[in-house]
Amino acid sequence: MSEAHAPSAALAPTVLPFARQRPFPQDSTARAAFADYYRQDFLSLTRFVMRLGATAYEAADAAQSAFVLAYEQWESLSNPRAWLRTVAKRRLHVLRTGTAREQPADQLPDLPGGRCPVAAVELGEEEARVYEALSWLPPRQREVMAWTLDGYRPQEIAQIMGMTPEAARKNLERGRTLLKQALLKPAGGSGQ
Repeated sequence: MSEAHAPSAALAPTVLPFARQRPFPQDSTARAAFADYYRQDFLSLTRFVMRLGATAYEAADAAQSAFVLAYEQWESLSNPRAWLRTVAKRRLHVLRTGTAREQPADQLPDLPGGRCPVAAVELGEEEARVYEALSWLPPRQREVMAWTLDGYRPQEIAQIMGMTPEAARKNLERGRTLLKQALLKPAGGSGQ
């Protein structure tokens, strides 16, 4: 490009290295739809991440991170439910491996209603036993079970996880068998 056609440095917008251009929902209808979806799905997403073996706090953190990323591209998501679960699973991995870069806030905002979202994820005794039993499953079987408990069918799970439908069904079958064995043990017994 010749110097005559080169953009002037003075006219070019200044983009800071940490500033990202984000396509946030542009209209109030899209923002309201996102807020409604957040209220409907946050608890379910948090429980999904807990079924993957996360603590309630890790799960809430991963779910919140996934929703932040979803908000940035809300209008382009064709299947937000599956997308959020996939991203939350990845965020959990990042949290656990310590590769997340903390972004400290200047001041922590007050919680709406003054409640911690993790408090809403209190598990009953039986549900806690199921989550404990899930933690003993091999990772693939645990993930297939988490998707199944969240209402997904093996065909959908296969597509999401990048495996054949037969592999999804086999992991589900093996996971159910191990889960049943673990749950039939006395409440104080180990899962192995």
